[in-house]
Amino acid sequence: MTKELSERVKNIKPSGIRKFFDLVSEMEDVISLGVGEPDFDTPWHIRDEAVYALEKGKTFYTSNSGLKALREEISNYIKRTQGLYYNPDDEIIVTVGGSEAIDAGIRALVNDGDEVIIPQPSYVSYEPCTIFANAKPVIINLKSENNFKLTSEQLQSVITPKTKILILPYPNNPTGAVMEKDDLERIADTIIKNDIYVISDEIYSELTYKGEHTSIISLKGMKERTILINGFSKAYAMTGWRLGYACAPNQIIKQMNKIHQYAIMCAPTISQYAAIEALKNGDDDIKQMRQSYNQRRRFLLNAFKEMNLPCFEPLGAFYVFPCIKEFNMTSEEFAEKFLKEKKVALIPGSAFGASGEGFLRISYAYSIDNLKTATERLKSFITELRGLR
Repeated sequence: MTKELSERVKNIKPSGIRKFFDLVSEMEDVISLGVGEPDFDTPWHIRDEAVYALEKGKTFYTSNSGLKALREEISNYIKRTQGLYYNPDDEIIVTVGGSEAIDAGIRALVNDGDEVIIPQPSYVSYEPCTIFANAKPVIINLKSENNFKLTSEQLQSVITPKTKILILPYPNNPTGAVMEKDDLERIADTIIKNDIYVISDEIYSELTYKGEHTSIISLKGMKERTILINGFSKAYAMTGWRLGYACAPNQIIKQMNKIHQYAIMCAPTISQYAAIEALKNGDDDIKQMRQSYNQRRRFLLNAFKEMNLPCFEPLGAFYVFPCIKEFNMTSEEFAEKFLKEKKVALIPGSAFGASGEGFLRISYAYSIDNLKTATERLKSFITELRGLR
C-alpha cells in the first residue's frame, strides 16, 4: 500500500502513561503506584448478579441506550445525590466506560474548527478526542497555588466566538483536586453568559473526603447545557466491566446515541445487570472503600510532610500530586531514575499536560504495605538527590 495513513491520528502522541507500563512489564519486583484502578475486588453481591444473569442466558444485545432498568436506577441515583431528574427514556445513555461517553459527547456537540476548553493537568483522553472530532483544544494551565481549581478569570481569558465546550474534570485525575459548590458558582455565570456547553466528567464523584460531591448540574441554568458523565469503574471497583453513562438533554443524547449505535451497538449486557445491583445495594461498599482510600491518602500526605516534599491536600479521587521541582529534573527524568534505582513506578505529571511538569502522580489505590515500602524508597531516593546538590 502506498497511500498514507491518517495524518490526524499519526500526529497524536501515545499516552505518556503507557511508557511506564511498558518499563514495569520488563522489570521484576517493581512496586507500581501508577495505575488508576481500585485494588478492591468487585463486591460479591455485584458479581453474583452477573453470574445469575449468565445462568439465565441474559447474553443478548440490549437497546442501544442500555437496559431500561439500569437507566431507571441511574436516574434514581442522580435524583438522590443531586436532587435532579433525568428521564430514563431519552436523557440517559449507557456507554462502554466513561471514556466512550467523553468521545461521543464531544463529537455530538462540535463542528469543524469549534474550540474545546480543556483544563490541565487532566485525564489524557480529552485532548485527543477533541482532535479526532476535528475541533481545536484550548488548554488552560491550572495552578498549584489555586489547588488546581479552575477560576472564572482563567476561563474568561480563553473564550472566543468559536468556544463550544468546557471540559470540567472534577474530582480530578491526576491531581485529586475538587471544585466545591462556591467554586462552581463562580464559573457558572461565565459559562452561561458565553453560552458554552459543559462536559462534566464526574467518574470520581463518590471518592471525596470533605463533604458530599456537588455536580455543576445542580446549579441554576447548568443542567440544560451539561453532559454529565459517570460510571462504575472507580466507585464500585468495576474497571474491567467497562461501563459508564451520560446524562444530558434529549437533543444531545439523541445525537450521542447515533454515534454509539454505529460504533458500539450497546454496552456489555452482563455488566449492565451487575450495575443495576451496584446502584441498588452498593452504597455500603462505596463507604468502606472510601474510608480505606482516605486512610491511605492521610498516610501519604503525612509521609510527604516528614520528607519535606511539597504536596497540596487532594480532596478527591485516589491520587496525590507531589511537587519535585526542587530537584531540577523533568518529571519524566525523575520517574525513570526512581524506577530504575528503587523499583517503584510513578507517573510523571507531564503525562497529563504541560502544567503537570514538575509533579508526579501517585495512586493510593494500593495496600498500605505497598505504600509504606514505596514511601521508604522515595525518602531514600530524595535524600540521596539532596545530598548530591
